[in-house]
Amino acid sequence: MAERARELFPPGTRIQLIHMDDPYNPVPDGTRGTVKFVDDMGTVFPDWDNGRGLGVVYGEDSFRKLTPEELLEEQQKEDINQDTDMGMNMGM
Repeated sequence: MAERARELFPPGTRIQLIHMDDPYNPVPDGTRGTVKFVDDMGTVFPDWDNGRGLGVVYGEDSFRKLTPEELLEEQQKEDINQDTDMGMNMGM
């Protein structure tokens, strides 16, 4: 199972959490992150965009890769934010 998770979610893969079965302190549904690594148990450890570091269990928790369209949308938003930041800095 760990090997399959490593194939599907190599480091750098962008994912979105659908639901996490953690009764104590789950990452909120819909949170996106970037995969850092997959451990020997098949737990996928992303850097969540909200700063959390909790892993998701492949085959238990629900999460998915972002689609190419979603990745493009994220990149476009990042480009707009960078352009806005540069414009604000140049005006000062």
